Amino acid sequence: MKLKRIMVIGAGQMGSGIAQVCAQAGYDVLLHDLKPEHIERGLQIIFNNITRQVEKGRMSESEKSVVLARLHKSTDIQDAGGVDIVIEAVVENMDIKRNIFAQLDEITPDHTILASNTSSLPITEIAAATDRPEKVIGMHFMNPVPVMKLVEIIRGLATADDVYKKIEDLTKKLGKVPVEVNDFPGFVSNRILMPMINEAIYTLYEGVATKEAIDDVIKLGMNHPMGPIKLADFIGLDTCLSVMEILHEGFGDDKYRPCPLLRKYVKAGWLGKKAGRGFYIYE
Repeated sequence: MKLKRIMVIGAGQMGSGIAQVCAQAGYDVLLHDLKPEHIERGLQIIFNNITRQVEKGRMSESEKSVVLARLHKSTDIQDAGGVDIVIEAVVENMDIKRNIFAQLDEITPDHTILASNTSSLPITEIAAATDRPEKVIGMHFMNPVPVMKLVEIIRGLATADDVYKKIEDLTKKLGKVPVEVNDFPGFVSNRILMPMINEAIYTLYEGVATKEAIDDVIKLGMNHPMGPIKLADFIGLDTCLSVMEILHEGFGDDKYRPCPLLRKYVKAGWLGKKAGRGFYIYE
């Protein structure tokens, strides 16, 4: 079965970005969220992104109109009954994701592939909420989705080879680079990145250096485009904490224990750039 119609569940930053690249690649896209205002906000993000491409001469006005016409709104999960693939991009919470996948298993046709954009949760556990674990797979896009090329494709324990091949082909059609990853906590990207960020926060917590000095060491000494403290703010400190907790629980190793300072900032509501304040203050 050829993949033609895609539903993206979750109209936040990741979901809207996934919907955008799918529409740009020629797919009809249902952007689903529980609240209409969330969908409108997501569509506005897409509109702004595409408008910038027109302004930079990368897309014509007529092409912009065609892309936007491929995007459709959905507040009813029953709309999944007419799609070939669902890409879930909601909050990193296993109970919420399993509930969504259980519903999708009942609603979608037998051929429909169910994919999760989870950044760290086990695909095998998500798949166990369905009666089609062979058709459940991970598609971990990087943020911001329209810009970043990588997609980690995560096989669950039961993921079928033909399902992997279809998702690999889809990823290439979206203009992304697929990388095959097995189902372990944090996969590859976050298993390496988040402990580095957590250790940088420990370095700040222990008074080894200021946040500016830590970021400068990594930027200037290791040639990273952004220091780990500022990167944590951009990712969201609540997201960083969630991933560290998943790594800590999944491996049972204290090297993944979240820094107490990270916990304190999250409890204070200092979640990073999206909250206007994290380790740095944002206007």
